[in-house]
Amino acid sequence: MILTVTPNPAWDVTYHVGSVLPGGTHRVRAVAERAGGKGVNVARILHRLGHDVLVSAPVGGVHGELIRDDLSASGLGHAITPIRGESRRTVTAVATDDGEATLFNEPGPEISTGEWATFAADVVDHGRRASAVVFSGSLPPNIDPQSYTALLERVHAPSIVDTSGPALEAALAARPDIVKPNAGELAELTGFRDPLAGAVALVERGARAVVASLGPDGLLAVTGKTAYRAVPGERMRGNPTGAGDSVVAALAAGLALHEPWPHRLREAVALSAATVAAPVAGEFDPDSYKRQLAAVHLEEIHAPRSHG
Repeated sequence: MILTVTPNPAWDVTYHVGSVLPGGTHRVRAVAERAGGKGVNVARILHRLGHDVLVSAPVGGVHGELIRDDLSASGLGHAITPIRGESRRTVTAVATDDGEATLFNEPGPEISTGEWATFAADVVDHGRRASAVVFSGSLPPNIDPQSYTALLERVHAPSIVDTSGPALEAALAARPDIVKPNAGELAELTGFRDPLAGAVALVERGARAVVASLGPDGLLAVTGKTAYRAVPGERMRGNPTGAGDSVVAALAAGLALHEPWPHRLREAVALSAATVAAPVAGEFDPDSYKRQLAAVHLEEIHAPRSHG
């Protein structure tokens, strides 16, 4: 079982419009609503690939009920921790003319000390029988960034962390097996504009491996022993929302199954590209996935010390 931990889940609303114009009026062509948050998206991808998954998340209010019901309807195993606050919404406007996505992410509810302690205990309990644990997304507004570190130290399964800023920096002390920043998050945290130097710096700070998302340019991986670049065979046009979550899903599957790094990275690039071709986060286009998997370009590269 792969456990996905989403401390700040959301009710996702996706609007498909012709184009997005600031200050303009938009006619919505289609609407999709579903349970979301990065860990939920990861779980959806893993479930479609045939893996046993369990979603752990604190939810509350009307949106919390929608999230719970949608997880059940989607066939996703879930362990929900009830909270008194109202779970947040996220809104994505996807322009069908050019594929650009504009996101509006609410901060989420505050969680009491007791609610967080119950959630953390639930994560630790379910983590005991997990083959891998994924910690994804932001923390609730009032939760200390060190909370990810505390969870990682108590969960002894192989771990992946996909967050940013102070929470990611704090998590490095617990030596997660993989962290997955994007290029902007990596530069913000390390001060290095070169993603390779930034990834090396995070390994030197405690991560056992770093996989950086470079958008349409694929992935950069520094494992501590070697480094790789993995590039899609073709660039996909569509909705990039959730592409990073598909990378994490592939990495989690590879970690749980002890797959070698080249296999993990080919899967991650192919799934990420196939997600861009799907209409909403947490889905991928099967035909694009198969085509991309055969066309991924992977090379081993030299990773110098950061000297940071």
